[in-house]
Amino acid sequence: MHKKLSVAIIYNEPTIQTQTGRKFISELKINSILINHPDTPAKGIDLSEVGILEEKQDIQNALQKLGHACSIFNVADDIQNLIKFIEGTNPDVIFNMVEGIGDCSIHEMHIAGIYELLDVAYTGAGPVCLGLCLNKNKTKEILIANNISTPKFALCTPSELGKEISKLKYPLIVKPAGEDASNGIDNNSIVYNRRSLNKQVKYICRKFKGKAIVEEYINGREINVAVIGNKKPRTLPISEISFAKLPKHLPPIVTYNAKWISGSDEYKGTNGVCPAELPKRLEKEINAIALKAFKIMGCRDYARVDMRLNKNGKPFVLEVNPNPDISDDAGFARSSKAGGYTYEEIVQQILVYASERNKKITTRKKKTRLVGISA
Repeated sequence: MHKKLSVAIIYNEPTIQTQTGRKFISELKINSILINHPDTPAKGIDLSEVGILEEKQDIQNALQKLGHACSIFNVADDIQNLIKFIEGTNPDVIFNMVEGIGDCSIHEMHIAGIYELLDVAYTGAGPVCLGLCLNKNKTKEILIANNISTPKFALCTPSELGKEISKLKYPLIVKPAGEDASNGIDNNSIVYNRRSLNKQVKYICRKFKGKAIVEEYINGREINVAVIGNKKPRTLPISEISFAKLPKHLPPIVTYNAKWISGSDEYKGTNGVCPAELPKRLEKEINAIALKAFKIMGCRDYARVDMRLNKNGKPFVLEVNPNPDISDDAGFARSSKAGGYTYEEIVQQILVYASERNKKITTRKKKTRLVGISA
C-alpha cells in the first residue's frame, strides 16, 4: 500500500500570444476562445486537443485513481503566482510538466531551478540536465566524450556553412540546435546537396532565431528506449518507429506532423511497435547504451533515448529526452505496458523516485521564500 501524497501538477500550455500556440491553432483547426489560469476567468485559447493537455489529464486521472490529493497550476508566464501557488499548497511532490515559457524552451530548466530554490520534491530531470539535453550540440559532445556513437555533425548559421560542413557526407538532416519535441523537423529536413542544405539552414535559423545543427542522416531503423529509475535505472522494452505505412514520397523520419498532427499523412503513417524485433545481442547493446546515456546526461526518474541503426545494425544516439511525453498513448507508456506495468503503476513509480530524492515529505524544513523578488 503506497503512501497518499499531495501532488501538484504544474504545466504550461501554449497560448495564442505565442508562435507555438498559433501553430497549434492553425494546424489543429482549433477555435480560439479565452483561457488563462484555472482559477481565473478564461482568457486564452482552447487547446484541449493539444498533447500537453492530454498528458496532464492522463496524469491527473492516474493520480486520482491512486488516491493522491491533486492540485493543478498552469504557469503561463506568471512566475510570481507560480511561487505563491507552491508555497500556498505546500505539495509533497510536484509533477513537473513545464516545457518552457512562451516560445522559449530554455526556461524549462529555469522552472526546475525555482523548485530547487523552494526545496520541494519534483519529478524528472534537474536544471542542468534539462539545459544540456535541450542543447543538441552539447549533448552530442558529451556523448562523444564518453564513447557513445552519435551521427557526425556541425553547428552552423547560413554564414558558417564552411569547413565543418564539408567534412560531412550527404544525405544530411537539419534541425534546430535548441528545440525538442520534433520542432523544426519536417519533410524538407533531409537534404541531398548544398543548395537544399543552404535553404534549410536559413529556414531553421530564421524560424527559431538560433543556430542549426546539421548531422549525417542515418538511413535505418529508428529505436526508442524508455528508461526509469535513479541510482539503479533500468530499461523498459524497446520500441521501434515503423514507417512501413508512410507514403513513399515522404521521408522516414519523425517530423513535427508525425508526432503531433493526428490528421496528417505523416502521423497516420508513423507507428510505434513494442517490443521491437531485435537480436538478443543487439538488444543488450542498445539497452547498455541507453543506460549509459541516461547516467552521463544526469537524467532522473524517467527519460527516453532515441537511436538509429545504420545498415550494419550499429546504434547511433540521436537525442536524450528527459521528462518525455508520458501520455497514456505515448511511446513511454507503450513501453511500460509492454513491460507489464499499468499506466498508474508507472506514474506512481515516478512519484516514488522523486520522493526518494527528498526525504522531507513528512519532516520538511521551512522552505526558502521567494515571494516578492520582483516587487
